[in-house]
Amino acid sequence: MEEPQKSLSSLPTTKVARAARFAKTGLNVGANYLKHYAKRAVGADSTSEDLHAANAAELYGALSEMKGSVLKVAQMLAMEKNILPTAYADQFAQAQYQTPPLSGPLVVKAFRDAFGKSPFEVFDEFNLQARQAASIGQVHFARKGNLALAVKVQYPGVADSIRSDIRLVKPIALRVLGLSEDTVRPYLEEVETRLIEETDYALELRRGQEIAAACADLAHLQFPNYYPELSSLRILTMDWLPGQHLKEFLATDPPQAVRNQLGQALWDFYMFQLNTLRTVHADPHPGNFLLRADEGGTLGVLDFGCVKEIPEDVHRLFTALLAPETLANAALLTMLLEEAGVVRAEDAPAKRTFYVSTMQASLELVGRPFRQATFDFGDPAYMQSLYALGDDLMQQPELRQQREPRGSEHFIYLNRTYVGLYALLTELRASITTTAVA
Repeated sequence: MEEPQKSLSSLPTTKVARAARFAKTGLNVGANYLKHYAKRAVGADSTSEDLHAANAAELYGALSEMKGSVLKVAQMLAMEKNILPTAYADQFAQAQYQTPPLSGPLVVKAFRDAFGKSPFEVFDEFNLQARQAASIGQVHFARKGNLALAVKVQYPGVADSIRSDIRLVKPIALRVLGLSEDTVRPYLEEVETRLIEETDYALELRRGQEIAAACADLAHLQFPNYYPELSSLRILTMDWLPGQHLKEFLATDPPQAVRNQLGQALWDFYMFQLNTLRTVHADPHPGNFLLRADEGGTLGVLDFGCVKEIPEDVHRLFTALLAPETLANAALLTMLLEEAGVVRAEDAPAKRTFYVSTMQASLELVGRPFRQATFDFGDPAYMQSLYALGDDLMQQPELRQQREPRGSEHFIYLNRTYVGLYALLTELRASITTTAVA
């Protein structure tokens, strides 16, 4: 990592220290607003883009320093390109690949707390400098015998800080992003639950083993083996998989056939999870996959910390809403939207009509890959249409004025999963057979 190692005392782990860091961020964001409006009052140039850029840099700086749950939220927001002004999306996108690493002494302390030994006693070789640093933990390279290993070490205090972090960051996020508390409140419990699960490395190990075993017959996928005896609640040891992250891999200019095979592997993996396992790897940002051109294209799948189990009724709703017969039948679509909580019995006729027509247009576009035998994600017009749809929806007065949450909380991570999947396939410019997995 190019960024300097932080000192032993620089990571805020107590509630008081983290609250103080959030308070500083809130003051700085407020100061940016004052400077913005003061400049405008005296006729000086100060655009909303300037304000967004200043606040994005301030907010990302705090999130990088805080790590944990709030940085994970930044990763999620970076994937939701239509939610954020460009300055925030560009700044938060950094969270998908790297964050400032944790210091060596804290890494050694984590091992002594878990095993009563330093990492140099546990492994034959251990690189104290992190190869990757992310939101919940960072990854180190190690060897034991003939095994090349990836060792993920969780940042101290992350598990204990999640609930308090959400309470602390919420008022700043609401102000910066212009959201009402009523809009986000129903989703916080679902997000909090997934974040807490991500701090349980014993759960991640079990899920990684189970999903890898279930997907063993899918072509062109590779999963790491996990090592329970070298793992704990806060340390996770697995095979070090070969390959490159998406940005590095694309810089090698891989052939279209390789792009297609990798895209097919991604699509098949997610369709199998959705329709057979009813459980999905719900964190499809680029840092969680390793790509290589071997055997025509092989995809390594990492990080099963964020996994969404899909209840049967939610799976039925999700697939029914994407079916072509639903889009052709307004009465059926309305019934399904009522079941999903998007349309309500007390809605006025005009509001019901608006939601049904809006969702019909959205589902036609978003669900298009599901309804075609083949689909070319290399066609830039498709993603441009998706982004244009998002822009159009954000300009709708009915949606801009809406303050009550609508829709099942289960769709938060399902939607996030497919936004991420579509983005990966688009960057790969992959052409795929969408009916490959039933």
